[in-house]
Amino acid sequence: MFDFFQYKNNELFCEDANVSEIIGAENTPAYIYSKNSILQHYTEIRDAFAEARPLICFSVKANSNLTILKILADAGAGFDVVSGGELFRVLKIGVPPDKIVFAGVGKTSEEIRYALENNIFMFDVESEAELLNIDTIANSLNKRAGVALRINPDIDAKTHAKTTTGKKENKFGIDFETTEKIIKEIETYKNIDLKGIHVHLGSPIYDPEPYVLALKKVNDLLQRLIQSRKMQGFEYLNIGGGYCISYTGEAVKRPADFARDIIPITKKFNAKLIMEPGRFIVGNSGILVSKVTYLKSSTGGKKHVICDAAMNDLIRPSLYDAFHRIWPVHTSVSMPEIELPDKKPDTDGELELVDIVGPVCESSDVLAKDRWFPLVKEGELIAVFSSGAYGFTMSSNYNSRPRACELLVDGRTVSTIRRRETYEDLIAIEKEG
Repeated sequence: MFDFFQYKNNELFCEDANVSEIIGAENTPAYIYSKNSILQHYTEIRDAFAEARPLICFSVKANSNLTILKILADAGAGFDVVSGGELFRVLKIGVPPDKIVFAGVGKTSEEIRYALENNIFMFDVESEAELLNIDTIANSLNKRAGVALRINPDIDAKTHAKTTTGKKENKFGIDFETTEKIIKEIETYKNIDLKGIHVHLGSPIYDPEPYVLALKKVNDLLQRLIQSRKMQGFEYLNIGGGYCISYTGEAVKRPADFARDIIPITKKFNAKLIMEPGRFIVGNSGILVSKVTYLKSSTGGKKHVICDAAMNDLIRPSLYDAFHRIWPVHTSVSMPEIELPDKKPDTDGELELVDIVGPVCESSDVLAKDRWFPLVKEGELIAVFSSGAYGFTMSSNYNSRPRACELLVDGRTVSTIRRRETYEDLIAIEKEG
């Protein structure tokens, strides 16, 4: 289920490279990505939706490493950015501006100006105030700004409360009433070209039904506006991203399953399709490797496996209570095909109940709580799976900890695509005294 990460003779491999040998040269913590897994996932989602001929804009927030972005750009991807920094990254690797869409609720004037000066494809607009600001800045630059209105359809995508974006109480998108008002008044925005509609519901989403329900609601609104001559048709429909991956080893729906239900409803819009996948492409294409520093048992019966990766390296378990499978890099205990929270996995070999924790001075610095885990010793390596999305890209220097290195594997070849930070890097842009 983890694609290009497999155990061979009790050793974890990424493609054809032995993870223990990789870490022997690089130390820990370290992110390791499989190039061919990234490309396979991109190809799978591209082919699943091929009938609709979409522009697939990789969501840069999922993983913003320049090398990974370049791999996807060379494969034909466009890019979804949500900040000036992400825009800088994709421009740096030579992405054509007409393959860049800019989302996010709080684009600053400086970011809008930067995007307009570089002639990006379009903005996903999330409020009247933002639309007015884009219009004003475009006018000052004597440019026209392409926009899509991000509509909030008030649909529960049945994902984590902190990652759902399509409900009316969320900060994202524009409600139906305001959308109708903007469309009726669009000609008052003299430097705006309304190119399309954008709908994104959050992530990860495990069933196509929320997409279908949301698109039906949006289509009903637009058809009513078209029939009443309050608007004409539009050119693009952006259906966002959010496609799930398996974190447990269980089978989940694949892009073809989503496409089967989503494409028929998108045809009713009579518009060109844009998609913004991120997690699906890189999530199971990366692992975080850590070393066991100490083993600690308390009189209360709790055992802690203390490792050198922490919440500053991978914050998802602390932030979202996210479940990541974790297993030793070298072990005679087979990793089970499926591992569920709060359930002892069915596997051979001895397991013990532990908390896998990091060294950061927070009680929330827990990578796995009450996890059945093979017996390990101090100095052994463990792998945190499904870490390719929202892993390094959400990392920080909390506790003044240098961030991990990032490594890319292509067959047997291992490349350092981001070196490990040093103590000097931590203070390089600070002023002393």
